[in-house]
Amino acid sequence: MYLLGYDIGSSSVKASLVNAETGKCISSAFYPKTEAPIISVKRGWAEQEPDSWWEYLKSATQDILSNSCIRKEDIKAIGISYQMHGLVCVDAQHRALRPAIIWCDSRAVSYGQKAFHELGEEYCLSHLLNSPGNFTASKLAWIKENEPEVYEKIYKIMLPGDYIAMRLSGEICTTVSGLSEGMFWDFKQNSVADFLMKYYGFDSSLIPDIKPTFGEQGTVSAEAALELGLAAGTPITYRAGDQPNNALSLNVFNPGEIASTAGTSGVVYGVNGKVNYDPQSRVNTFAHVNHTADCTRLGVLLCINGTGILNSWMKRNVATEGLSYAEMNDLAAQIPIGSEGISVLPFGNGSERMLENREAGCSINGINFNLHHKGHLIRAAQEGIVFSFKYGIDIMKGMGMDVQKIHAGHANMFLSPVFRETLAGVTGSVIELYDTDGSVGAAKGAGMGAGIYKDHVEAFSTLEKLAVIEPDSSNADAYADAYARWVECLKKI
Repeated sequence: MYLLGYDIGSSSVKASLVNAETGKCISSAFYPKTEAPIISVKRGWAEQEPDSWWEYLKSATQDILSNSCIRKEDIKAIGISYQMHGLVCVDAQHRALRPAIIWCDSRAVSYGQKAFHELGEEYCLSHLLNSPGNFTASKLAWIKENEPEVYEKIYKIMLPGDYIAMRLSGEICTTVSGLSEGMFWDFKQNSVADFLMKYYGFDSSLIPDIKPTFGEQGTVSAEAALELGLAAGTPITYRAGDQPNNALSLNVFNPGEIASTAGTSGVVYGVNGKVNYDPQSRVNTFAHVNHTADCTRLGVLLCINGTGILNSWMKRNVATEGLSYAEMNDLAAQIPIGSEGISVLPFGNGSERMLENREAGCSINGINFNLHHKGHLIRAAQEGIVFSFKYGIDIMKGMGMDVQKIHAGHANMFLSPVFRETLAGVTGSVIELYDTDGSVGAAKGAGMGAGIYKDHVEAFSTLEKLAVIEPDSSNADAYADAYARWVECLKKI
Protein backbone atom coordinates (compact mmCIF):
# COMPACT_ATOMS: atom_id res chain seq x y z
CA MET A 1 0.00 0.00 0.00
CA TYR A 2 1.52 3.30 -1.14
CA LEU A 3 0.86 7.03 -0.86
CA LEU A 4 1.74 9.61 -3.51
CA GLY A 5 2.76 13.15 -2.59
CA TYR A 6 3.26 16.15 -4.86
CA ASP A 7 5.04 19.41 -3.98
CA ILE A 8 4.27 22.15 -6.52
CA GLY A 9 7.07 24.69 -6.07
CA SER A 10 8.06 27.71 -8.10
CA SER A 11 11.46 26.13 -8.84
CA SER A 12 10.28 22.58 -9.56
CA VAL A 13 7.56 20.00 -9.02
CA LYS A 14 8.55 17.02 -6.87
CA ALA A 15 6.74 13.71 -6.51
CA SER A 16 7.41 11.10 -3.82
CA LEU A 17 6.06 7.61 -3.33
CA VAL A 18 5.82 6.51 0.30
CA ASN A 19 5.29 3.00 1.65
CA ALA A 20 2.31 3.49 3.98
CA GLU A 21 3.36 0.72 6.36
CA THR A 22 7.01 1.70 6.83
CA GLY A 23 6.61 5.45 6.25
CA LYS A 24 9.69 5.37 4.01
CA CYS A 25 10.01 7.10 0.67
CA ILE A 26 10.75 4.46 -1.95
CA SER A 27 11.05 6.73 -4.98
CA SER A 28 11.11 10.44 -5.74
CA ALA A 29 11.70 12.65 -8.76
CA PHE A 30 11.49 16.33 -9.67
CA TYR A 31 11.14 18.39 -12.82
CA PRO A 32 12.49 20.45 -14.42
CA LYS A 33 16.09 19.52 -13.70
CA THR A 34 17.08 23.17 -13.95
CA GLU A 35 15.10 25.87 -12.18
CA ALA A 36 11.63 26.43 -13.64
CA PRO A 37 11.30 29.73 -15.52
CA ILE A 38 9.43 32.65 -14.01
CA ILE A 39 7.84 35.09 -16.44
CA SER A 40 8.64 38.69 -15.50
CA VAL A 41 7.17 40.99 -18.13
CA LYS A 42 7.58 44.04 -15.88
CA ARG A 43 9.67 44.87 -12.84
CA GLY A 44 8.14 43.23 -9.76
CA TRP A 45 6.00 40.81 -11.76
CA ALA A 46 6.31 37.03 -11.42
CA GLU A 47 4.13 34.57 -13.33
CA GLN A 48 4.19 30.92 -14.34
CA GLU A 49 2.09 28.90 -16.78
CA PRO A 50 -0.15 26.51 -14.83
CA ASP A 51 0.10 24.00 -17.70
CA SER A 52 3.86 23.81 -17.09
CA TRP A 53 3.25 22.61 -13.51
CA TRP A 54 1.11 19.83 -14.94
CA GLU A 55 3.79 18.82 -17.46
CA TYR A 56 6.44 18.73 -14.72
CA LEU A 57 4.09 16.66 -12.56
CA LYS A 58 3.52 14.18 -15.38
CA SER A 59 7.26 13.69 -15.91
CA ALA A 60 7.95 13.27 -12.19
CA THR A 61 5.08 10.79 -11.84
CA GLN A 62 6.27 8.71 -14.76
CA ASP A 63 9.78 8.58 -13.30
CA ILE A 64 8.73 7.35 -9.86
CA LEU A 65 6.36 4.77 -11.31
CA SER A 66 9.00 3.35 -13.64
CA ASN A 67 11.67 3.39 -10.92
CA SER A 68 9.53 1.75 -8.25
CA CYS A 69 7.88 -0.95 -10.39
CA ILE A 70 4.75 -0.98 -8.21
CA ARG A 71 1.20 -1.60 -9.39
CA LYS A 72 -0.67 1.65 -9.92
CA GLU A 73 -3.65 0.17 -8.07
CA ASP A 74 -1.52 -0.02 -4.92
CA ILE A 75 -1.42 3.78 -4.65
CA LYS A 76 -4.26 4.41 -2.20
CA ALA A 77 -4.24 8.20 -1.84
CA ILE A 78 -2.69 11.40 -3.23
CA GLY A 79 -1.65 14.54 -1.32
CA ILE A 80 -0.70 17.96 -2.69
CA SER A 81 1.58 20.67 -1.30
CA TYR A 82 1.92 23.90 -3.27
CA GLN A 83 3.48 27.35 -3.46
CA MET A 84 1.28 29.69 -1.44
CA HIS A 85 -0.60 32.90 -2.35
CA GLY A 86 -0.70 32.33 -6.13
CA LEU A 87 -3.71 33.10 -8.32
CA VAL A 88 -4.99 30.87 -11.13
CA CYS A 89 -8.08 31.96 -13.09
CA VAL A 90 -10.02 29.44 -15.18
CA ASP A 91 -13.04 29.64 -17.46
CA ALA A 92 -16.08 27.37 -17.45
CA GLN A 93 -14.14 24.80 -19.52
CA HIS A 94 -11.47 24.69 -16.79
CA ARG A 95 -8.87 26.38 -19.01
CA ALA A 96 -6.40 28.84 -17.53
CA LEU A 97 -7.24 32.33 -18.77
CA ARG A 98 -3.77 33.77 -18.21
CA PRO A 99 -0.49 32.82 -16.51
CA ALA A 100 -0.69 32.35 -12.74
CA ILE A 101 0.39 35.33 -10.65
CA ILE A 102 2.67 33.65 -8.12
CA TRP A 103 3.70 34.37 -4.54
CA CYS A 104 6.70 36.63 -5.26
CA ASP A 105 4.81 38.96 -7.62
CA SER A 106 4.46 42.42 -6.02
CA ARG A 107 2.10 44.23 -8.41
CA ALA A 108 -0.86 44.13 -6.01
CA VAL A 109 0.84 45.72 -2.97
CA SER A 110 -0.93 49.06 -3.39
CA TYR A 111 -4.33 47.34 -3.70
CA GLY A 112 -3.89 45.55 -0.39
CA GLN A 113 -2.56 48.65 1.36
CA LYS A 114 -5.51 50.72 0.15
CA ALA A 115 -7.98 48.08 1.37
CA PHE A 116 -6.18 47.86 4.72
CA HIS A 117 -6.53 51.60 5.33
CA GLU A 118 -10.04 52.07 3.93
CA LEU A 119 -11.59 49.03 5.64
CA GLY A 120 -9.72 49.80 8.85
CA GLU A 121 -6.52 48.20 10.03
CA GLU A 122 -7.91 46.82 13.27
CA TYR A 123 -11.00 45.50 11.46
CA CYS A 124 -8.90 43.66 8.85
CA LEU A 125 -6.52 42.25 11.46
CA SER A 126 -9.32 41.07 13.74
CA HIS A 127 -11.18 39.33 10.88
CA LEU A 128 -8.45 38.25 8.44
CA LEU A 129 -5.61 38.12 11.05
CA ASN A 130 -3.51 39.91 8.42
CA SER A 131 -3.45 42.93 6.19
CA PRO A 132 -4.96 42.11 2.75
CA GLY A 133 -1.41 42.84 1.61
CA ASN A 134 -0.07 41.35 -1.58
CA PHE A 135 -2.06 38.15 -1.23
CA THR A 136 -4.37 36.34 -3.68
CA ALA A 137 -7.42 38.58 -3.17
CA SER A 138 -5.40 41.70 -3.96
CA LYS A 139 -3.95 40.03 -7.06
CA LEU A 140 -7.48 39.34 -8.25
CA ALA A 141 -8.33 43.01 -7.65
CA TRP A 142 -5.42 43.93 -9.94
CA ILE A 143 -6.81 41.69 -12.69
CA LYS A 144 -10.30 43.15 -12.25
CA GLU A 145 -9.00 46.68 -12.80
CA ASN A 146 -6.25 46.07 -15.35
CA GLU A 147 -7.50 43.07 -17.34
CA PRO A 148 -11.32 43.41 -17.30
CA GLU A 149 -11.65 41.22 -20.40
CA VAL A 150 -9.96 38.38 -18.47
CA TYR A 151 -11.92 39.04 -15.30
CA GLU A 152 -15.27 38.80 -17.12
CA LYS A 153 -14.42 35.27 -18.30
CA ILE A 154 -13.42 33.91 -14.89
CA TYR A 155 -15.49 30.94 -13.75
CA LYS A 156 -13.46 30.11 -10.65
CA ILE A 157 -10.30 31.38 -8.97
CA MET A 158 -7.83 28.92 -7.52
CA LEU A 159 -4.57 28.56 -5.66
CA PRO A 160 -1.85 26.53 -7.41
CA GLY A 161 -2.73 23.38 -5.43
CA ASP A 162 -6.41 23.77 -6.31
CA TYR A 163 -5.45 23.88 -9.98
CA ILE A 164 -3.42 20.68 -9.77
CA ALA A 165 -6.26 18.93 -7.95
CA MET A 166 -8.61 20.10 -10.72
CA ARG A 167 -6.31 18.67 -13.38
CA LEU A 168 -6.17 15.37 -11.49
CA SER A 169 -9.89 15.03 -10.83
CA GLY A 170 -11.81 17.43 -13.04
CA GLU A 171 -13.39 18.88 -9.87
CA ILE A 172 -12.82 22.42 -8.57
CA CYS A 173 -12.62 22.86 -4.81
CA THR A 174 -10.47 24.51 -2.17
CA THR A 175 -9.92 24.44 1.61
CA VAL A 176 -10.30 26.83 4.54
CA SER A 177 -6.52 26.83 4.94
CA GLY A 178 -6.16 27.83 1.28
CA LEU A 179 -8.78 30.55 1.51
CA SER A 180 -7.09 31.97 4.59
CA GLU A 181 -3.74 32.30 2.81
CA GLY A 182 -5.48 34.18 0.00
CA MET A 183 -7.23 36.56 2.47
CA PHE A 184 -10.63 35.12 1.59
CA TRP A 185 -11.44 33.75 5.07
CA ASP A 186 -13.08 35.64 7.95
CA PHE A 187 -12.01 34.03 11.24
CA LYS A 188 -14.59 35.94 13.27
CA GLN A 189 -17.50 34.80 11.12
CA ASN A 190 -15.95 31.42 10.26
CA SER A 191 -16.91 31.93 6.64
CA VAL A 192 -15.72 33.47 3.38
CA ALA A 193 -14.69 37.09 4.00
CA ASP A 194 -17.76 38.74 2.49
CA PHE A 195 -16.65 42.21 3.59
CA LEU A 196 -13.45 41.98 1.52
CA MET A 197 -15.29 40.36 -1.42
CA LYS A 198 -17.76 43.25 -1.35
CA TYR A 199 -15.01 45.87 -1.05
CA TYR A 200 -13.20 44.52 -4.11
CA GLY A 201 -16.46 43.90 -6.00
CA PHE A 202 -15.98 40.13 -6.34
CA ASP A 203 -18.94 37.82 -6.91
CA SER A 204 -19.13 35.01 -4.36
CA SER A 205 -19.56 32.48 -7.20
CA LEU A 206 -15.83 32.83 -7.97
CA ILE A 207 -14.96 30.94 -4.78
CA PRO A 208 -14.77 27.14 -5.30
CA ASP A 209 -16.57 24.64 -3.10
CA ILE A 210 -14.84 24.19 0.25
CA LYS A 211 -13.58 20.74 1.27
CA PRO A 212 -11.72 19.61 4.42
CA THR A 213 -7.92 19.67 4.32
CA PHE A 214 -7.98 15.97 5.23
CA GLY A 215 -10.62 13.95 3.39
CA GLU A 216 -11.67 13.13 -0.14
CA GLN A 217 -11.37 16.17 -2.42
CA GLY A 218 -11.96 14.29 -5.66
CA THR A 219 -10.66 11.21 -7.46
CA VAL A 220 -8.31 10.77 -10.39
CA SER A 221 -10.31 11.06 -13.60
CA ALA A 222 -10.05 8.60 -16.48
CA GLU A 223 -8.37 11.29 -18.59
CA ALA A 224 -5.76 12.17 -15.94
CA ALA A 225 -5.16 8.48 -15.21
CA LEU A 226 -4.29 7.92 -18.86
CA GLU A 227 -1.91 10.89 -18.90
CA LEU A 228 -0.14 10.01 -15.66
CA GLY A 229 -0.20 6.22 -15.57
CA LEU A 230 -2.24 6.22 -12.35
CA ALA A 231 -5.39 4.26 -11.58
CA ALA A 232 -8.67 6.06 -12.24
CA GLY A 233 -10.57 6.60 -9.01
CA THR A 234 -7.50 7.08 -6.79
CA PRO A 235 -8.65 9.58 -4.13
CA ILE A 236 -7.06 12.99 -3.51
CA THR A 237 -7.25 13.30 0.27
CA TYR A 238 -4.98 16.15 1.38
CA ARG A 239 -3.99 19.64 0.23
CA ALA A 240 -2.00 22.44 1.89
CA GLY A 241 0.30 25.37 1.14
CA ASP A 242 4.02 24.72 1.33
CA GLN A 243 4.67 26.29 4.73
CA PRO A 244 1.76 24.61 6.57
CA ASN A 245 2.74 21.40 4.79
CA ASN A 246 6.37 21.81 5.81
CA ALA A 247 5.14 22.04 9.40
CA LEU A 248 3.05 18.91 8.90
CA SER A 249 6.09 17.15 7.39
CA LEU A 250 7.98 17.94 10.62
CA ASN A 251 5.07 16.70 12.78
CA VAL A 252 4.11 20.19 13.97
CA PHE A 253 0.41 20.26 14.82
CA ASN A 254 -0.08 21.71 18.31
CA PRO A 255 0.43 24.99 20.20
CA GLY A 256 3.99 25.53 21.35
CA GLU A 257 5.51 23.67 18.41
CA ILE A 258 7.57 25.46 15.75
CA ALA A 259 8.71 24.44 12.28
CA SER A 260 11.71 26.27 10.89
CA THR A 261 13.69 26.41 7.69
CA ALA A 262 16.84 28.39 7.03
CA GLY A 263 17.76 28.42 3.36
CA THR A 264 18.36 31.62 1.39
CA SER A 265 15.65 33.14 3.53
CA GLY A 266 14.42 31.82 6.85
CA VAL A 267 10.96 30.81 8.02
CA VAL A 268 9.64 30.32 11.52
CA TYR A 269 6.17 28.79 11.48
CA GLY A 270 4.49 28.29 14.83
CA VAL A 271 1.12 26.89 15.85
CA ASN A 272 -1.16 29.10 17.95
CA GLY A 273 -4.10 27.65 19.85
CA LYS A 274 -6.19 30.81 19.91
CA VAL A 275 -7.36 33.37 17.37
CA ASN A 276 -4.94 36.27 17.66
CA TYR A 277 -2.85 38.60 15.54
CA ASP A 278 0.11 40.94 15.77
CA PRO A 279 -1.22 44.54 15.92
CA GLN A 280 1.80 45.71 13.90
CA SER A 281 1.25 43.00 11.26
CA ARG A 282 4.88 41.85 11.41
CA VAL A 283 3.89 38.20 10.93
CA ASN A 284 1.19 36.45 8.90
CA THR A 285 -1.44 34.12 10.36
CA PHE A 286 -3.28 31.41 8.44
CA ALA A 287 -5.43 28.39 9.24
CA HIS A 288 -3.10 25.48 9.94
CA VAL A 289 -3.78 22.08 8.35
CA ASN A 290 -5.68 20.82 11.42
CA HIS A 291 -7.62 24.03 12.15
CA THR A 292 -11.37 23.67 12.63
CA ALA A 293 -14.11 25.90 13.99
CA ASP A 294 -14.11 23.80 17.17
CA CYS A 295 -10.35 23.41 17.58
CA THR A 296 -8.27 26.51 16.85
CA ARG A 297 -4.94 25.75 15.19
CA LEU A 298 -3.43 28.75 13.47
CA GLY A 299 -0.10 28.86 11.68
CA VAL A 300 1.84 32.03 12.50
CA LEU A 301 4.40 32.63 9.76
CA LEU A 302 7.51 34.75 10.14
CA CYS A 303 9.75 35.18 7.10
CA ILE A 304 13.26 36.62 7.38
CA ASN A 305 14.83 37.51 4.01
CA GLY A 306 18.42 37.73 5.23
CA THR A 307 19.33 34.21 6.36
CA GLY A 308 21.40 31.72 4.35
CA ILE A 309 22.07 34.43 1.79
CA LEU A 310 24.24 36.17 4.43
CA ASN A 311 26.16 32.96 5.11
CA SER A 312 26.76 32.46 1.37
CA TRP A 313 27.91 36.10 1.09
CA MET A 314 30.41 35.42 3.88
CA LYS A 315 31.62 32.37 1.98
CA ARG A 316 32.20 34.35 -1.20
CA ASN A 317 33.63 37.53 0.31
CA VAL A 318 35.11 36.78 3.74
CA ALA A 319 36.11 33.11 3.94
CA THR A 320 39.37 32.00 2.37
CA GLU A 321 38.88 30.97 -1.26
CA GLY A 322 37.88 27.32 -1.49
CA LEU A 323 36.72 27.09 2.13
CA SER A 324 33.66 24.83 2.40
CA TYR A 325 30.61 25.53 4.53
CA ALA A 326 31.66 22.73 6.87
CA GLU A 327 35.09 24.34 7.29
CA MET A 328 33.44 27.71 7.90
CA ASN A 329 31.37 26.07 10.64
CA ASP A 330 34.55 24.68 12.20
CA LEU A 331 36.11 28.17 12.20
CA ALA A 332 33.00 29.65 13.81
CA ALA A 333 33.00 26.97 16.51
CA GLN A 334 36.46 28.10 17.66
CA ILE A 335 35.15 31.57 18.55
CA PRO A 336 33.46 32.25 21.93
CA ILE A 337 29.73 32.90 22.21
CA GLY A 338 29.08 36.54 21.31
CA SER A 339 31.96 36.65 18.80
CA GLU A 340 34.00 38.75 21.25
CA GLY A 341 31.87 41.84 20.71
CA ILE A 342 30.84 41.67 17.02
CA SER A 343 27.12 41.94 16.21
CA VAL A 344 25.81 41.40 12.67
CA LEU A 345 22.36 42.56 11.55
CA PRO A 346 21.49 40.18 8.67
CA PHE A 347 18.89 42.30 6.87
CA GLY A 348 20.62 42.84 3.52
CA ASN A 349 18.12 41.09 1.26
CA GLY A 350 15.31 43.62 0.90
CA SER A 351 12.70 45.00 3.25
CA GLU A 352 11.78 42.88 6.26
CA ARG A 353 8.13 42.39 7.26
CA MET A 354 9.31 41.64 10.80
CA LEU A 355 10.80 45.16 10.93
CA GLU A 356 7.53 46.73 9.69
CA ASN A 357 8.73 46.62 6.07
CA ARG A 358 11.90 48.59 6.73
CA GLU A 359 14.86 47.91 4.45
CA ALA A 360 17.42 48.01 7.26
CA GLY A 361 20.35 46.57 5.32
CA CYS A 362 23.12 44.42 6.73
CA SER A 363 25.58 45.95 9.16
CA ILE A 364 28.59 44.66 11.08
CA ASN A 365 29.09 46.30 14.45
CA GLY A 366 31.97 46.25 16.93
CA ILE A 367 34.94 45.14 14.82
CA ASN A 368 38.33 45.53 16.49
CA PHE A 369 41.11 45.33 13.91
CA ASN A 370 43.60 44.06 16.47
CA LEU A 371 41.36 41.26 17.78
CA HIS A 372 38.95 39.99 15.18
CA HIS A 373 39.48 37.81 12.10
CA LYS A 374 37.31 35.95 9.61
CA GLY A 375 36.31 33.31 12.18
CA HIS A 376 34.72 36.04 14.31
CA LEU A 377 32.84 37.43 11.30
CA ILE A 378 31.56 34.00 10.29
CA ARG A 379 30.34 33.22 13.80
CA ALA A 380 28.83 36.69 14.25
CA ALA A 381 26.95 36.28 10.97
CA GLN A 382 25.45 32.97 12.12
CA GLU A 383 24.61 34.45 15.51
CA GLY A 384 23.00 37.46 13.84
CA ILE A 385 20.75 35.16 11.79
CA VAL A 386 19.77 33.27 14.96
CA PHE A 387 19.08 36.51 16.82
CA SER A 388 16.70 37.59 14.04
CA PHE A 389 14.86 34.30 14.59
CA LYS A 390 14.75 34.99 18.33
CA TYR A 391 13.39 38.49 17.69
CA GLY A 392 10.59 37.04 15.58
CA ILE A 393 9.84 34.25 18.04
CA ASP A 394 9.40 36.91 20.71
CA ILE A 395 6.74 38.54 18.50
CA MET A 396 4.98 35.19 18.43
CA LYS A 397 5.22 34.91 22.20
CA GLY A 398 3.61 38.34 22.42
CA MET A 399 0.64 36.83 20.57
CA GLY A 400 0.23 34.28 23.33
CA MET A 401 2.27 31.45 21.83
CA ASP A 402 4.27 29.26 24.19
CA VAL A 403 7.29 28.22 22.13
CA GLN A 404 8.75 25.02 23.53
CA LYS A 405 10.19 23.03 20.65
CA ILE A 406 11.59 23.79 17.21
CA HIS A 407 11.38 21.14 14.47
CA ALA A 408 13.62 21.50 11.42
CA GLY A 409 14.97 19.53 8.51
CA HIS A 410 18.64 18.57 8.66
CA ALA A 411 19.62 21.00 5.90
CA ASN A 412 21.04 24.44 5.09
CA MET A 413 21.86 26.54 8.19
CA PHE A 414 20.72 23.73 10.48
CA LEU A 415 23.80 21.77 9.37
CA SER A 416 25.89 24.21 11.43
CA PRO A 417 26.44 23.23 15.09
CA VAL A 418 26.99 26.90 16.00
CA PHE A 419 23.66 27.87 14.44
CA ARG A 420 21.76 25.05 16.13
CA GLU A 421 23.33 25.51 19.56
CA THR A 422 22.88 29.28 19.48
CA LEU A 423 19.22 28.94 18.49
CA ALA A 424 18.57 26.49 21.32
CA GLY A 425 20.59 28.56 23.79
CA VAL A 426 19.05 31.96 23.08
CA THR A 427 15.42 30.77 22.78
CA GLY A 428 15.55 28.13 25.50
CA SER A 429 13.84 25.73 23.07
CA VAL A 430 14.67 22.13 22.26
CA ILE A 431 15.59 21.65 18.58
CA GLU A 432 14.75 18.40 16.82
CA LEU A 433 16.19 17.65 13.37
CA TYR A 434 14.39 15.32 10.96
CA ASP A 435 14.89 13.66 7.60
CA THR A 436 11.86 14.66 5.50
CA ASP A 437 10.62 16.99 2.76
CA GLY A 438 7.41 18.53 1.47
CA SER A 439 6.40 15.84 -1.02
CA VAL A 440 6.89 13.08 1.58
CA GLY A 441 4.83 15.14 4.02
CA ALA A 442 2.08 15.53 1.41
CA ALA A 443 2.01 11.76 0.95
CA LYS A 444 1.60 11.20 4.69
CA GLY A 445 -1.07 13.89 4.81
CA ALA A 446 -2.89 11.90 2.13
CA GLY A 447 -2.66 8.84 4.35
CA MET A 448 -4.31 10.78 7.18
CA GLY A 449 -7.03 12.10 4.87
CA ALA A 450 -7.74 8.60 3.55
CA GLY A 451 -8.03 7.13 7.05
CA ILE A 452 -5.02 4.88 6.49
CA TYR A 453 -3.50 6.57 9.54
CA LYS A 454 -5.87 7.25 12.42
CA ASP A 455 -4.06 10.49 13.35
CA HIS A 456 -0.83 12.43 12.96
CA VAL A 457 0.80 10.46 15.77
CA GLU A 458 0.48 7.27 13.77
CA ALA A 459 1.32 8.96 10.46
CA PHE A 460 4.60 10.33 11.75
CA SER A 461 5.58 7.52 14.12
CA THR A 462 8.24 6.46 11.59
CA LEU A 463 9.60 9.98 11.02
CA GLU A 464 13.35 9.70 11.43
CA LYS A 465 14.70 12.01 14.11
CA LEU A 466 18.37 12.68 13.36
CA ALA A 467 19.37 14.81 16.34
CA VAL A 468 18.07 16.61 19.44
CA ILE A 469 19.77 19.80 20.65
CA GLU A 470 18.97 20.81 24.22
CA PRO A 471 19.54 24.38 25.48
CA ASP A 472 22.86 24.68 27.34
CA SER A 473 21.89 26.32 30.63
CA SER A 474 25.53 26.88 31.55
CA ASN A 475 25.87 29.34 28.64
CA ALA A 476 22.45 31.00 29.03
CA ASP A 477 23.93 34.27 30.30
CA ALA A 478 26.45 34.47 27.46
CA TYR A 479 23.73 33.98 24.85
CA ALA A 480 21.47 36.52 26.58
CA ASP A 481 24.24 39.13 26.70
CA ALA A 482 25.10 38.64 23.01
CA TYR A 483 21.44 38.93 22.05
CA ALA A 484 20.93 42.06 24.17
CA ARG A 485 23.90 43.72 22.45
CA TRP A 486 22.44 42.72 19.05
CA VAL A 487 19.06 44.27 19.95
CA GLU A 488 20.79 47.51 20.93
CA CYS A 489 22.39 47.63 17.49
CA LEU A 490 18.99 47.02 15.90
CA LYS A 491 17.48 49.93 17.84
CA LYS A 492 20.00 52.33 16.26
CA ILE A 493 19.00 51.73 12.66
